[in-house]
Amino acid sequence: MQLDRALDAYLRHVTIERGLSAHTVAAYRRDLGPYRQWLADRGIDDSTQVTAALVTDYIAERAASDPPPAATSLARLQSSVRGMHRYLVVEGIDPIDPTTHVRPPKMPRRLPKALTIAQVEALLAAAGPEPAAATPGDLVALRDRALLELLYATGARVSEAVGLDVDDVTDGDILRVRGKGSKERIVPIGSYARAAVDAYLTRARPELARRGKASPRLFLGARGAPLSRQSAWLVIQAAAERAHLEAHVSPHTLRHSFATHLLQGGADVRVVQELLGHASVATTQIYTHVSVDALRDVYATSHPRAR
Repeated sequence: MQLDRALDAYLRHVTIERGLSAHTVAAYRRDLGPYRQWLADRGIDDSTQVTAALVTDYIAERAASDPPPAATSLARLQSSVRGMHRYLVVEGIDPIDPTTHVRPPKMPRRLPKALTIAQVEALLAAAGPEPAAATPGDLVALRDRALLELLYATGARVSEAVGLDVDDVTDGDILRVRGKGSKERIVPIGSYARAAVDAYLTRARPELARRGKASPRLFLGARGAPLSRQSAWLVIQAAAERAHLEAHVSPHTLRHSFATHLLQGGADVRVVQELLGHASVATTQIYTHVSVDALRDVYATSHPRAR
């Protein structure tokens, strides 16, 4: 199949049949567009002409670029290329997948950076007042406190949080989260997050909603439009600065902290996997190394013959 058509067909497949988010599809498009152009520059205009050597050369050339891409970006690039060629074989369009024997780049094993419980409490306090202490003018502050409380209480990704509708949090202490691939999972909400969300819903969101067009989204911006991922990131950054946290804090930091604190508290790794929405427990198990480090510290300071 002509490569332009192959690329369009694959992007339609991941959008419609696999139900991937617009953000993920855009990432695939950013990866595969330059790949398509690189092949065209070498006279390759049909997917059946692509060989394992060509794929390997492309990955190697991207790896050697200046500045070099991060290992995660390189792995995602190769995953995008592999996904397209695998799709063409599964659909019976191409007879052979040229990426079958192309080895992925070795990924460095990095432990996720989590905040301490004290740091999380400082971050939440800096985001906005507790519901009982909020004044009528604290509309945005009530929203910000509810957002951060919810992120830490559920371990939701920021894209999942800003994608929540009001109806997703109306079942008492249960939250319905739509994750990657539009897969839905159920996550409990603790009393602190529930109180913060209830205060936002009753005392802030109605006024914010009146400022813009009607939207079912839970979190709204100051002008009434649905809160964006970028705005949520800025909310967290501003709270971190007010809390004087030296560690880099991102939306994913709260997700890492959620998982780490659960495991340190004795939660089973498969329960944490379910709460995070990980497809594989192997993804979740990286957090167990953090807990092992905590156990090692306790042992070193407590056992009489540890030193």
